[in-house]
Amino acid sequence: MSRFAKLQQALTDPQPVREIGIDRTPRGERSAAVLALFTDEDDPLLTFITRSATLRSHAGQIALPGGAVDDTDRDRAHTALREANEEIGLDPDQVTVLGQLPALWVPASRYDVTTIVGSWPGDGELSVMDPREVDAVHQYRVSELTSAETRLMGRHPSGFRGPSFVLGDQFIWGLTGHLVDWVLDLAGWSQEWDRARIADIPERFMRD
Repeated sequence: MSRFAKLQQALTDPQPVREIGIDRTPRGERSAAVLALFTDEDDPLLTFITRSATLRSHAGQIALPGGAVDDTDRDRAHTALREANEEIGLDPDQVTVLGQLPALWVPASRYDVTTIVGSWPGDGELSVMDPREVDAVHQYRVSELTSAETRLMGRHPSGFRGPSFVLGDQFIWGLTGHLVDWVLDLAGWSQEWDRARIADIPERFMRD
């Protein structure tokens, strides 16, 4: 677990809510949790999903697996692991929870979203389990996510700009882009990249 030692230590320290365009302080209306899941290897893979095109919010966007808190969930980690099992078939028993980030408010859905960070051996198969929620599963290595060629600032027609990632024909932006940027920084994996490099977010990744 030494490769995650810095990240795990950072997650034990109180983390202030980082600004992302607007005030993201939790509102207490409803809650959700997502899972930042890394494989336990020298150049870890991070798992993403493409949200189903039929969903009412964030349809077709690249996201971390996760979903709304159920009354029977023990805590936010339980929510994230349960949702990942339902969405992509992840065995919760294989996951080591490293910590969590503070909850952030998402105005489009009005959820307070907590990010659970975990690792797993990566030797199991992850696939779409519920096509009503997920269209595809993606995994990208930390070396890909931290490459200067991958990094840019995504620009929304509203004027919003935020940390984004371009990987082939996939565009990761918004809350997910912010969360990945945050975790990479905490782990000490981030590399120099040009924040003056700006690109419009492709329309197919902006469906709400």
